Parts: sequence; C-alpha cells; structure tokens
Amino acid sequence: MDQPRNATIVDVARTAGVSVSTVSKVINDRYGVAARTASRVRDVIAQLGYESSLGARSLRSHRTGVLGVLVAEFEPFSTELLKGLSHAARDSGYELLAHSGGGGPHGHAGWERRSLARLSGTLIDGAILVTPTVSEWDQRIPVVAIDPHTGASDPPTVDSDNLSGARTAVEHLLGLGHRRIGFLAGRPDLLSAQLREQGYRQALTAAGIAFDDSLVRVGGFRAETASVPARELLDRPDRPTAVFAANDLTAIRTIEVARELGLEVPGDLSVIGFDDVPEASQYEIPLTTIAQPLHEMGERAMQLLLDLLEGRDVPRRHITLDTRLVVRASTSSPD
Repeated sequence: MDQPRNATIVDVARTAGVSVSTVSKVINDRYGVAARTASRVRDVIAQLGYESSLGARSLRSHRTGVLGVLVAEFEPFSTELLKGLSHAARDSGYELLAHSGGGGPHGHAGWERRSLARLSGTLIDGAILVTPTVSEWDQRIPVVAIDPHTGASDPPTVDSDNLSGARTAVEHLLGLGHRRIGFLAGRPDLLSAQLREQGYRQALTAAGIAFDDSLVRVGGFRAETASVPARELLDRPDRPTAVFAANDLTAIRTIEVARELGLEVPGDLSVIGFDDVPEASQYEIPLTTIAQPLHEMGERAMQLLLDLLEGRDVPRRHITLDTRLVVRASTSSPD
C-alpha cells in the first residue's frame, strides 16, 4: 500500500489559488500579503497539515524556532524538569526538542559537546543542558545548564541547595532518635552528590556523632546499582537503624532490599530519599524525602534561556533554589 505523501508548499499554493512565493511570505510572516489572502493560506495549511522544514526555515531566517533540552538519558529527574521547561516555553513562540545524548547507565563524558555540534544552528536556536559532564563547550547558541556535574560554570546555571537539603534529611532522622545512620551516596563525579555527602557529614558532626565510613556506600543514583551496596549496609549485625539515600530511586531500592532481608520499614529501618520525583509519593510505602523544586528549576532555566535569546540582561547567572523536607510513611522513631 502506498504511504500518504506529505503536503508540500506547492500543494498549499495550488489549493489556496496563490503563488508559492505568497505562501512563503505567509509562513515567514513577511509583508506584502493581504489579510484575507493570508487567512486563506493559513486555513489551507491547517487543512493539509503542511509543516515547513526546520532545516529550510533555518537557512532562510537563521532561526528555527526550536529549543533543545539535552539530557544524558530520560529518567524521573529529567522528566520532571522537562515538565517545568515545557510550561515556561508554552507561550514563548518556541517549540521544544528533547534529545537524549548520553546513553548507557553512566552516560559518556562530553556527550553534550557531541549533541550541541549535531543540533545547534540547524535544528535548535538555544539549549538547556541537564546535568552536563563538562563546563566548557562551543557556544554557537545560547546555553543554560541545570545541575551540572562540576557546579556553576560560565553559562547560566540552575540547581538546588543540595548541601542544606542533605543536612535537613539527616537532622530529620536525628530528631526521630536515630544515631546510627547509613548513607547511600550518589555518583562521586557529580558535585550535587558530593554536596549531599557533605551535608550528611555536617549533620552528624553537629549532633556530636563521629563519622563512620563503614556506614557509607555508593548507590550511584540508579536502582540497579544500589542493590548490592544497600544489602551491604543492611545485611550485618550492626546495621544502621536509618538510611539516607542520595536520591529517591535508590531510597526505594533500599526499602525493597530491607524487605527482602525481613526488615520492616519504618519499624526496623527508616529510609529517606532526595528529589521528590512522583515515584516517591506513589510507592506502596510513601517515601519521606527532600523535595527539589524540579518544575521551578525547569521554569527558571527556560526563562534564563529566553532572556539570552532576546538579548535581555541576565544579572543572576547562578540560581540556587531551596529544598524542603516532605515527611511520609518511610521514617519513624527507632524501637
């Protein structure tokens, strides 16, 4: 069976009874077309479902009207950011192109350079980079970074207060009476993960509790990489009575491992996460966590990018947003 042919600019012109150049003027909002004619052309474009080529549009105007959201992979954290980015771009006149460039469980260093080289100029006018691995790249287009691996960089940056959030998480457990608190750390190469470990250490020190490195394991921010380290923390006679996991996905995996070992949550073990992705509240034991304002982070990053594209002043090039404690059912006082 023949596949239906996409409508062309010639089809639009023929159906509307005008020249191809007239259709081109309407598409590109140029002068010289009567209002009634322009309206008829737009009706035909809608009727035929005609879409002009992004590549051709960029060659004519040097703008595509598309902004890129570049992530290493699509997972709950980046998906929630995307919702905020999309909301902020809704009335901007720009469309969004979401692109996954990292691949693999740990991504590949420098993925954002390759992605920007492929997309900038011909497909996108600007980009949001989510957790980029490097802080310098060829900036042929305006770029804003969210939660970069190395922290604030030359391009405008949006992140959350990871240090304070981690302290709050541990202080919550301390306030419940826990003194032996394990930590399932994130990826060591991310500044946000490093700050969460610093917050864990600071909260213990402030409470007069000596840091015990035997209670720290690297979970890696992914459920599949958290299983073994979580079991190492919990399958021991001197196990912790509570665990602070560096993100929600590894916190949930910690609960699953605890139950496999016959431990009840929160009766035998309290668990707290970080991020407040939808899975945290939807899990069968709703997860106590530190909420990052993920939607707001996306919205602020998009506004920064739009300001750059319009040539507006960007006085704050590094925006850090507050986190907050969300108490649910996975934490309680120790027996």
